[in-house]
Amino acid sequence: MTSERRFPNISARNLEGLGVNLPEAFAGQRNVVIVAFEREHQPAVDSWVPWLEQQSESDPELQFYEIPTIGQIFAPARNLIDGRMAAIIRDPIILRRTMTVYGDVSKLTEPLGIVDRSTITVLVVQSDGSVTFSATGGFTPQLGQELHQALYPD
Repeated sequence: MTSERRFPNISARNLEGLGVNLPEAFAGQRNVVIVAFEREHQPAVDSWVPWLEQQSESDPELQFYEIPTIGQIFAPARNLIDGRMAAIIRDPIILRRTMTVYGDVSKLTEPLGIVDRSTITVLVVQSDGSVTFSATGGFTPQLGQELHQALYPD
């Protein structure tokens, strides 16, 4: 994807309970952002983690984040839902990089051009909020190669 998309300004909260604004909270020069829409998407999210950890170990400018999106109807249960996720995860690194978005999910999907919520979307978000890559689905060697080329085009 090479269109002029920008990550929308969205309020989120990481699983340590800290409120954040996206995309400002993305701390890398290059950020891989995995957007999930259903609990069943977690295995697809997890499939990317070993590859992303390997990439970020060799590149301090690369950060990656998980963004579970949860509809407005569940917003009153946010503390319970986030608390359960945090209790299962426990790892402070994962708690910080997992930022939940509650509310009208279309405020995230429409600006990003996400039309398929049946699987995860993987984005590259630059430090200025521009989105320079988008793909869907769990990790495959082919998608890993495409993402690597998007992260390091030279």
